[in-house]
Amino acid sequence: MAAATLSTVPRSSPPPRSLLPIMASASSSSADPKLSRSGHGLRLPELREESLSSLEVVGARRSLLTRFASLQPPYKRFPFLGWNRHVETIFAAFFRSLPRVALRRECLRTRDDGTVALDWVSGDEQQLPFDSSVLILLPGLTGGSDDTYVRHMLVRARNRGWRVVVFNSRGCADSPVTTPQFYSASFTEDLCQVVDHVSTRYPKSNIYAVGWSLGANILVRYLGQESRNCPLSGAVSLCNPFNLVIADEDFHKGFNNVYDRALARALRKIYKKHALLFEGLGGEYNIPMAANARSVREFDEGLTRVSFGFKSVDDYYFNSSSSSSIENVCTPLLCIQAANDPIAPSRGIPREEIKGNPHCLLIVTPQGGHLGWVAGEEAPFGAPWTDPVVMEFLEHLDNENSDGSKSSKNILLDGVPQTSPSLSVHIQ
Repeated sequence: MAAATLSTVPRSSPPPRSLLPIMASASSSSADPKLSRSGHGLRLPELREESLSSLEVVGARRSLLTRFASLQPPYKRFPFLGWNRHVETIFAAFFRSLPRVALRRECLRTRDDGTVALDWVSGDEQQLPFDSSVLILLPGLTGGSDDTYVRHMLVRARNRGWRVVVFNSRGCADSPVTTPQFYSASFTEDLCQVVDHVSTRYPKSNIYAVGWSLGANILVRYLGQESRNCPLSGAVSLCNPFNLVIADEDFHKGFNNVYDRALARALRKIYKKHALLFEGLGGEYNIPMAANARSVREFDEGLTRVSFGFKSVDDYYFNSSSSSSIENVCTPLLCIQAANDPIAPSRGIPREEIKGNPHCLLIVTPQGGHLGWVAGEEAPFGAPWTDPVVMEFLEHLDNENSDGSKSSKNILLDGVPQTSPSLSVHIQ
């Protein structure tokens, strides 16, 4: 199978947008010589339950994780960085290496005349089999395909023979904005269309998704909304805020105000690029508040909650929380959180709901910050600790699905509307 031309370079300058949609490092780890390959997965020796002793694990299929080689060593934070959640978060945001990848952009027109941008690895149309498994990546708030955490996951999956596409939400990563509406924690319609579009293009492929932070919240809401009709074969949620009311409470405490201001600045930057579309909006819109927002809450109060029909910003946060969607999820879902995450508080994790759903599994690491996870073999500048775990989980599902799921998937997709108009616009 042909390999894509992917490389990793040190990150020498701050991220192009916010501190938060955080980053990742590159190439796939070499296989342990003690492990034998079976197909494109690994046949692993059974690991002892004690291998998970450094982690909090919740879910009916906990025993599945004891077979993962990536979880055999205990979680061990990197010296001098993992002692403080803010140090780890900021280090990952600014100093992780940035994998260099050639991407082909496809602009997808949505049903309401909006636009999202899908970034595919350039050349994969010729290099990969048509039925290769597909992985959709959903970055965090204001994040996109040029964030390091996204690039590292992309490189790892592509080096394992997967077809990968990054879903850049409206306005993110220079995605066009063609209507006076961005996106929100509650809005799943764009993801629905992206999944339908990918499923229609690759009807013989198993399709999976990984989401980070706000992208994880949207992904879990989508899984709960689609429930038994979801066309995805599996999903992973990372650093999901889950309960946005609790997350908002903590966002205004102490050092968290630094993240709040950074994200508000990123949102203002996206807005100002497209300000003409929002001129003259009346009703409950407060455009000056959004244009000059000093916090995410101000931006959501002035623009987001009105765009999506919520009575107040608190109503928006309460009804957009993915914690209430867990009970309806029928797709295999792995959630990975950090106990000391400053943005996605541990107390907001729906542990009981996850425990009660046989399709869901939760790992909580003792440290990690927000999308930091500076631990594991590639620390401190390489991929976060989570990436090998995510890949093992996805390959486990794909091996399980390889015999019969592709034919059954075609049945599930009967009746899917024709894909929306799209245009391939450039190579990055």
